[in-house]
Amino acid sequence: MVRRKRKAVSFDAMVKFFIRNYDIPTKKDMEILNGRLERIENYIMMQPAARRSSGAAKKKSGGRTIKARSAMTASDRVYNFIKRSGSGLKFADIKAKTAYEEKKLRNIIFRLHSTQRIKRVSRGLYTAP
Repeated sequence: MVRRKRKAVSFDAMVKFFIRNYDIPTKKDMEILNGRLERIENYIMMQPAARRSSGAAKKKSGGRTIKARSAMTASDRVYNFIKRSGSGLKFADIKAKTAYEEKKLRNIIFRLHSTQRIKRVSRGLYTAP
């Protein structure tokens, strides 16, 4: 039986195949992303200063008072409650004080423990070192 001669695959075709199949960004893709980022940055820079600030103080704007967002995160709130208690807090006490959902609170406590900001004294009891 005679074997058919296969068509040689060019290097360019092979490169295009890998780019398409492995989702490798091209130069054109990167230029599109840079353009989008520039538009977002310009939009942010055009926003009024009252919206961009993250201070906890209130600011007046056109006769009405706008309360700026607090810089304290949920993790900071939980950490402060635990830190203020001398002998530590139980999970139920933290949940009652913060009014966070159980899943959110468990994630916060896990994150605080893994960053070594709090210690687990026993199951469900946490203190600040």
